[in-house]
Amino acid sequence: MGRTCIIGAGSSGVTVAKALKQAGAEFDVFEKGSNIGGMWRYENDNGQSSCYASLHIDTSRPNLGYSDFPIDPKLPDFLSHQQFLEHLERYAQHFDIPRHVTFGTRINSVVPKEGGYAVTLGSGESREYDRVVIATGHLSDPRMPDFPGHFDGETIHSHHYRTADPYIGKRVLVVGIGNSAVDIAVDLCRRAKHVTLSTRRSAWVMPKYLMGIPIDQWSGFLGRRLRLPTPAVRRIMAQLIKLGVGDQRRFGLPRPEHPMYREHATLSQDLLPNIGHGYIDVKPNVSGLNGARVAFEDGSDAPYDAIIFATGYKVGFPFLDRGVFDPDLQLGELYRRMVVPAHPGLIHAGLLQPVGPTIPLVETQGKWIAALASGRMSLPDRPTMDEEIRRHRDYQRRTYLDAPRYILEVDYKLYTAQMKSDMASGRAGT
Repeated sequence: MGRTCIIGAGSSGVTVAKALKQAGAEFDVFEKGSNIGGMWRYENDNGQSSCYASLHIDTSRPNLGYSDFPIDPKLPDFLSHQQFLEHLERYAQHFDIPRHVTFGTRINSVVPKEGGYAVTLGSGESREYDRVVIATGHLSDPRMPDFPGHFDGETIHSHHYRTADPYIGKRVLVVGIGNSAVDIAVDLCRRAKHVTLSTRRSAWVMPKYLMGIPIDQWSGFLGRRLRLPTPAVRRIMAQLIKLGVGDQRRFGLPRPEHPMYREHATLSQDLLPNIGHGYIDVKPNVSGLNGARVAFEDGSDAPYDAIIFATGYKVGFPFLDRGVFDPDLQLGELYRRMVVPAHPGLIHAGLLQPVGPTIPLVETQGKWIAALASGRMSLPDRPTMDEEIRRHRDYQRRTYLDAPRYILEVDYKLYTAQMKSDMASGRAGT
């Protein structure tokens, strides 16, 4: 069975720890910050939270909770980051997880050795483990674009955005059109002097509600209740959204060239009305910076006081040598989106972007890892792992856009079924 080291005590690390505990496996959890919560703890002292004050989770309450610890039905459809953190804290306390966590502890290195891994703590102490679960997330190392020229105003990444207060009365450019970008643009638009959203290829914008029902509950009904395959669900949802929202070009947001079902759509109830009311205008990609002005690829330019780059994150693990695992080259080469084939005791949890809810999906990952750690399930040989990875990459290429952000994309329904099948058979497969 052996001992397991879990790095990180956010929502992923906590649910993996809970699964290991219930399986009777020995484990330690190390957390750089002073408390659990990870990205959901506003102004987390581990320095890795990207929470802004107005953040609400895009998964509706019935689809968000853990299977054996449901969220209070009195809470709203979409929880704030604080409400979810409080739920996570109750979950952790209920299963007595905090006593297994060593807080305020950085991991300096994880080095494979014969029969396991040497984990060196920030204090210099070295411990040996049979396996290491990395649950540090992938939203903490901001990716900044490199536009030609120089901008005289303030520039920050959305990772560091907290409230609209510093931007009252200012002209603000938000670069990007993912969920954080549109949330921030909407948060700013009634307090800043003006807000512009710059996007390279636009995005399909889904409302949070369709006919008064949270959008993810529609897809859940089609997929789970009617048992329709995911491609069919995505095509039906695309048509429902077009009927419910209309042509987003009428609001002033360009229509992407790719079909809606091939991307991870942006979710916002408020973006399109605010564009339609003139509080937010939309520009193409930035072509250059010139003092206080920003030029765009359509030939226009405008003055701004601040730029907020909501341009995603780099995935990195500073405690891992790139010869062990290089995320720039191997991010899409994890068996079952978790296991490093060359080092099968090195396992990632939560390193994914699902079409569907993340929290319950990582809960299933935790159970899968616990089955492995407790000896109730075994891994296949290396050729089988490589074949599973190849099949998954082929599926991704057929299903999603060919873009770096989709390397982590998984189908919730399909992926959950694969993990449950592995656990039921006692041997992970393809």
